[in-house]
Amino acid sequence: MEKILCLETATTNCSVALFDGDEPIASLESNDGGYSHGEKLHVFIRQVLAQGGISPRELSAVAVSRGPGSYTGLRIGVSSAKGLAYALEIPLLSVGTLAIMARIAREKTSADYLVPMLDARRMEVYTAVYDRDLQEVSPVEALIVRPGAYASLSQTGKMACFFGDGMDKCRDLLGEENFSFLPGVFPSALAMGTEALSRLRERRWEDVAYFEPYYLKDFVGGHPAEKK
Repeated sequence: MEKILCLETATTNCSVALFDGDEPIASLESNDGGYSHGEKLHVFIRQVLAQGGISPRELSAVAVSRGPGSYTGLRIGVSSAKGLAYALEIPLLSVGTLAIMARIAREKTSADYLVPMLDARRMEVYTAVYDRDLQEVSPVEALIVRPGAYASLSQTGKMACFFGDGMDKCRDLLGEENFSFLPGVFPSALAMGTEALSRLRERRWEDVAYFEPYYLKDFVGGHPAEKK
């Protein structure tokens, strides 16, 4: 069975998981509220491979969360994944960060629509809308949330569940009766295995030389503590 190493660094959660096919066999993650992925990621990779009892040369592929999300976090994760793929001469795979969140939330809600929200500063969020088959109903975008921003979703009469670290600042603007809110959902490498395996088997690989994270919007510099 294929051995796939999955890396998720798009938010404050630094997450690494090793899969045998689509079954997780080892994982580590830390979500301490800071962006310390540069210190933790390579340590986690070594420890996860040791837990799984395999050497890097036994990996079939490496998968990374491609974004959107933290500029710095995505850059660290993608650089590490590209380095491994190049050095080991194995496929590089990418999985959308919001789709990872939707997969996690689907197990925790019966809502018809899944709406991940990642904080993108001020009243802007990175978001998309997925159905229960994890198909995009509305594409990934950077959205400034205003009253009525999801009116078309409300008018379907079906339940929609919002989640992610951008949810709370928008909650008061999303008061429709058929909207629900799910706390504690963040991207995790443990939710990447199924999609990564599908991409590996279908040969939907990334070009190691040219692949870049999906930042969605340009990085805006500021005080180091404010950078995301």
